[in-house]
Amino acid sequence: MKNVTKIGIALGAGIAIGGLLGVLFAPAKGVDTRNKIAESGKKLKDQFNEKLKLGKERLEEKMNGKLAEETA
Repeated sequence: MKNVTKIGIALGAGIAIGGLLGVLFAPAKGVDTRNKIAESGKKLKDQFNEKLKLGKERLEEKMNGKLAEETA
């Protein structure tokens, strides 16, 4: 995995964790806090799934390119 990809993943995880901690320590009602956590979790899951999808597409493109080179 490239360093840029690793840095991007670490940065995204750091932002998500920081946001979650900010929500947890902010003064708000329990229901509001739980709703914010649920929203943050859904957003994080969606972002992760999008990154995973892009990574899969890139890997498939590379594999198809390698396959084409070998058969040519």
